[in-house]
Amino acid sequence: MNTSGVTLRLLDKADKEILKLPRAVKGAFFDFQHKFKANPHTAGLKLQQLKGDSRLWSARVNDEYRALLLRLAEDDWLIVSVRHRKHVYDRLSYGVNQVTGGIEYVDLEVVEDSVLRRLPAPATSVQAPGAPPAPAGPPAPERQPPPARTLFAEWTGQQLLDLGVAEPLLPVIRTLTTEDQLLGLVEYAPQLTGEVLLSLFDGASYTDVLDQVTRPVAATGPVDPEDFEAAARRPATVVTTTDEALREALESGDFGRWKLFLHPTQAKLVERRHRGPARVSGGPGTGKTIVALHRVQHLVRQLPPGRDTSVLLTTYNKNLAADLRSRLLELGGEELLARVEVSHVDQLALRIVREAEPGSGKQTIDDNQAVREWRALLDELGESAWEPEFLHDEWTQVILGQAVGARTEYFRARRAGRGTNIGRGERAEIWQLAERFTQRLDRLGRQTWDQVAERAARLEMGREQRILQIARQREEAGGLDNIHLMDSSGGWLRYRYRHIVVDEAQDLRPAHWKMLRAMTPRTADDLFIVGDTHQRIYKNQVTLGSLGIHIRGRSAKLSLSYRTTRQILRSALGILGGTTYDDLDGGEDTLAGYRSVLSGSRPSGHPFPDWGAEREGIAALIKKWDASEELSTPHERIAICVPTNQMAAEVGYTLRLHGIHSVEIRADGPDGSGGVHIGTMFRFKGLEYQRMIIAGVTDGLVPREAVHALRDTDPVRYRADIQRARSLLFVATTRARDTVDMFWHGKASPFLDGSWTVGDS
Repeated sequence: MNTSGVTLRLLDKADKEILKLPRAVKGAFFDFQHKFKANPHTAGLKLQQLKGDSRLWSARVNDEYRALLLRLAEDDWLIVSVRHRKHVYDRLSYGVNQVTGGIEYVDLEVVEDSVLRRLPAPATSVQAPGAPPAPAGPPAPERQPPPARTLFAEWTGQQLLDLGVAEPLLPVIRTLTTEDQLLGLVEYAPQLTGEVLLSLFDGASYTDVLDQVTRPVAATGPVDPEDFEAAARRPATVVTTTDEALREALESGDFGRWKLFLHPTQAKLVERRHRGPARVSGGPGTGKTIVALHRVQHLVRQLPPGRDTSVLLTTYNKNLAADLRSRLLELGGEELLARVEVSHVDQLALRIVREAEPGSGKQTIDDNQAVREWRALLDELGESAWEPEFLHDEWTQVILGQAVGARTEYFRARRAGRGTNIGRGERAEIWQLAERFTQRLDRLGRQTWDQVAERAARLEMGREQRILQIARQREEAGGLDNIHLMDSSGGWLRYRYRHIVVDEAQDLRPAHWKMLRAMTPRTADDLFIVGDTHQRIYKNQVTLGSLGIHIRGRSAKLSLSYRTTRQILRSALGILGGTTYDDLDGGEDTLAGYRSVLSGSRPSGHPFPDWGAEREGIAALIKKWDASEELSTPHERIAICVPTNQMAAEVGYTLRLHGIHSVEIRADGPDGSGGVHIGTMFRFKGLEYQRMIIAGVTDGLVPREAVHALRDTDPVRYRADIQRARSLLFVATTRARDTVDMFWHGKASPFLDGSWTVGDS
């Protein structure tokens, strides 16, 4: 425990610098910060003010390295860099950003060197093969190429400053002529500067950048450029103070930073109070799940003392729920987890049904099993007018999805997005078949997850009505409880949760939403919904407003990707094509402004003549990575996703022949550890890897041949299925942090455009 009264903080950018230092220097830094907190003026630390600077000091970490610190107040210090003693007096710049009010630090020499290293190669003349040598004589006058137009010539210096660009970087910015140079600057620039410049470069208008990038992180009051102590307290100055947080920052690297650092835009969403349900959207890697986890922690902190689990954190499958539980435990420990129920939504619905029907021993089956039962029913009846897949979708999305309880209700039910128009007579036939189907399942002792969700929704809606009825009677009685009512009806009912946070909201069924809506009182901060319809991989399209969940005016969007590089992002967006996506509330959603400040290699395409050759190519690529010190990656950070389970098994077999261990991704996560992860595209939702190999991206597999067959017979369903297939490949592509390699055999998927460079990664 620090009793000296000295505060030592570490600037966010400095911890990234320290991560790259040799292990011995990191160890010395741990010792240094303990000694400094005990007594900054210990002789061995050699604390001294830099010549010609009123605030910047240096202190000894070891014989070779020095910490550079800003003195914010008498005993309040901020480490801005750790560098070799030879570079302590390099051209350094620090100050308070006039827009965000945060402290920024820039090493101008490093920035300029990075930009200069990326200058375009000078053009050279090449003599054609076989041409006679040029005659000797005086050299021809050298023709100077016209000067290249700089990237940011159309914006004035003041405009760039108003957007939040760091002022010391303006001279360098004025020299940039290529994207490569820009990326070199962004690598070392303050984060807001990078975001602004890349947004302008990508074509965003000045006004859009001001609204979408700058204003969300702007200081709320006046900024005093000389008040560094106040600047250190603002959200824009991301700092670490505690020993535990410092250790997390230095040991976990980028994979663990989410526990410690939130972008100011994310922090505002976490802490904002809403009068009702609120939604956060954003593309892959923008931190939606991080916001959801921190939101849970924030809501728990607002709870009165107690032991009840008043907050529900839910998502659409077991794998993701297990991941959320693990990450919530990392974030806040057992104390936080004790106040939160983490459950995937089908598990929650099943528990509700079993509470109401304790004697029921029905087996719950998935959609594939249900379609097989539909097919068996139609075969038994000799019915050939309907496809089992169509009937299953009609039953789940219209009848169960809208909680239709009678044939007359079904005649009036809306069928938005269902494609084929059907008349009253056909609806009567479908209704009769649906009744027979449910009777068949009952005889077999089976139920579908859609049935479970619909039953749970009805039960919870009934529970909510009883709660409201008791509240009305209490109000009519002047606040007194009806003792007879309480004794006879179990009337001490309470809502199950005070707050509900939903992750991956785009894949929940309508019945799920009805159930969740009934589980929490309709008050402030009741539902916090996180999702992205561009990543919808199931058929569950809903309009929340029609289900009693009103988010109008309480929606926000995250647009900065922390996972995916610009190069991967461009290729991934190309997969989506020009299709439109809903916003979960009847409107249209876009990924406009979706961007990344990360840079890496371009995604690669790998064509092969057949599936066997493709598998051999996958094994060869992994062995190539293993053989290279620069490319080598732990196998558990490499993933291979394919269209089918059979293909996953075949890839695993081929890898074993080459001595490469693999682990299958199942519904509840990886089946083991220490190997390359293999699974179908559906399995990778919510996961991330350093390297992604996406295999079997062949026309007829992505999308399936059956989808193509719908183009003429059912255009509406064709468009929906194509959109879902695009989303699935988009999700798979955006799991990658560093590289994506797309493999196919025969004819490539029509979703792939010219951005997939054929060659090695």
